[in-house]
Amino acid sequence: MQENNYILSIAGFDPSSGAGITSDIKTFEAHGLYGLSVCTGVTVQNDIHFEDSHWIPDDIILAQIEVLFQRFQIDVVKIGMIENWETLLQIILRLKTLNSTVKIILDPILKSSSGFKLHTEEQNDVFNKVLEEIYLLTPNYEEIKALFPEKSIEQTIEHISSKTLLYLKGGHREDKKGCDEIYSKDGVQLSIEAGDIEVYPKHGSGCVLSSSIASNLALAYTIEDASLRSKKYTERFLNSSQSLLGTHLHVNS
Repeated sequence: MQENNYILSIAGFDPSSGAGITSDIKTFEAHGLYGLSVCTGVTVQNDIHFEDSHWIPDDIILAQIEVLFQRFQIDVVKIGMIENWETLLQIILRLKTLNSTVKIILDPILKSSSGFKLHTEEQNDVFNKVLEEIYLLTPNYEEIKALFPEKSIEQTIEHISSKTLLYLKGGHREDKKGCDEIYSKDGVQLSIEAGDIEVYPKHGSGCVLSSSIASNLALAYTIEDASLRSKKYTERFLNSSQSLLGTHLHVNS
């Protein structure tokens, strides 16, 4: 296996494997990549009920990252559930120290799909520093409204896209449901309509989409092509069963 086939997920552990690091690993493998993982917290949940999260200490998270970078060439990292913005910034700065050109895709998990809040939604200068260091942010409409509650969605989009690329997932939007948009400093870079196939809600679908985008970026696709391919992959995942837990099929199968 070539060194550039490695990709890293830094996220929480979900016992149902619908979300978190195990879901990310499944997605990476389906794209032909070898998934590495760093655990940030152990959750008590299944596909319909979230009870609690037990956080891994910061020094252990950083130690996990260090030992992986000692052994593997890692150029793309997907980050999911983190306890707070201060810990997130520590992680990102350590990644940049280990590989100054690493592409970081951040899926900002603020609460579980059952409504359990994972950490504070209040923003400060720390999160703005985070935005300046990552390559791509992938919130849904509920998350982007919570990131900067004092701003309108339009103002938040403008603010975030002035600092980093923004992939806004459209599954929760009221108009044009399922239509995703990518924003850069120049405005809307790409609009991706939902497909015409029937899909079923899935636990962890946001994790799957962001991990698919990260995978395609690791495979050297442009952000536009990576996003288009990932949208199709995620819709295929959503259509894989009628239950809340989907099946990952290899992209070439």
